[in-house]
Amino acid sequence: MPGPSFCPDCTLCPRLASFLAKVRREHPDYHAKPVGPFGDPAPKLLIVGLAPGMHGANRTGRPFTGDYAGILLYESLFELGLSSAKTSVSRDDGLALRHTRISNAVKCLPPDNKPEPAEIRTCNPYLAAEFDELKSVRAVLALGTIAHDATLTANGLKKSTARFAHGAEHELPSGRTLVDSYHCSRYNTNTRRLTPEMFRTVLKRAATLAGL
Repeated sequence: MPGPSFCPDCTLCPRLASFLAKVRREHPDYHAKPVGPFGDPAPKLLIVGLAPGMHGANRTGRPFTGDYAGILLYESLFELGLSSAKTSVSRDDGLALRHTRISNAVKCLPPDNKPEPAEIRTCNPYLAAEFDELKSVRAVLALGTIAHDATLTANGLKKSTARFAHGAEHELPSGRTLVDSYHCSRYNTNTRRLTPEMFRTVLKRAATLAGL
């Protein structure tokens, strides 16, 4: 039987647990703990990100909430009718997702936003359990290479099974489709590696494959 899809007190990664303890001391008003998935409990579309951001999800306790990366994501979800609001500010702002759920490959804030390979592997069983629980999911949108690889691993596939490329589509077990996108980070949007139009196109495609 698979394990739980989230543990709010997980300390399996010593480096991450130590870093979060330091962040809690420096920012006592921050969430500074593992950040769980957010959204519809029976979603058709699952969005997988990298990890909580220091002053976003790590601060607020909700994925892509309160930071730059969440701006384009939630605006785009709202435009497709998948979010009840276009901005995500805090856990208690009343925002709700429709047919959509957001998770991360790594549930804890990593130093410099760079989880180590061992930490990605250690956290992967949570994502695998989430896929096992969410029978309703028909399409997955992976934001970046780490999310792409983590999704493959969580579905029992080797990383060599499918190569990441923006807009690429890959078949997963149980008939699900994995769609790739560059991460909607400040770096990618500021350098125009990812434009709002590019992101909205790939998100709409993933939603369509999910039957939305």
